[in-house]
Amino acid sequence: MKVKECMSLDVCCCCPSDTVCDVAKKMSERHVGCMPVCDESKNIVGLVTDRDIILRSIACDKDAKETPISEIMTTSVCCCNTDSDVSEATKLMSDLQIRRIPVVENNKIVGMLTVGDLANHKKVSAKEVSDTVESICNCSCNAKNAE
Repeated sequence: MKVKECMSLDVCCCCPSDTVCDVAKKMSERHVGCMPVCDESKNIVGLVTDRDIILRSIACDKDAKETPISEIMTTSVCCCNTDSDVSEATKLMSDLQIRRIPVVENNKIVGMLTVGDLANHKKVSAKEVSDTVESICNCSCNAKNAE
């Protein structure tokens, strides 16, 4: 199965110059925990998560109303394309311990693939979703370390 069959198409992006406060508000309004950062041509230049906002802005006493999101975003973004196989995407998610992957065509954002998208798609097995979540959370390593 291809990523395009289960990705979310309705992706809200922000601009590098948007303030941390504005991006946090957009994320809250859209009920999302992550937002791609794109230039005016829709080329992805970064990614910001709610965790980034907390750790790289609030915890560092940055002024959220003045700080551009470009100062706290992740710039090395792992992406996949619409024709990538879902198993390739889940392997990336597992290996990199990430819950969301921007989907791009010619470096332009066209969608987002999340663990939720995988869990909600009937063609993705429960085992594949479970294995991916376990790898993302590193649950098996934590359990081994607890022994």
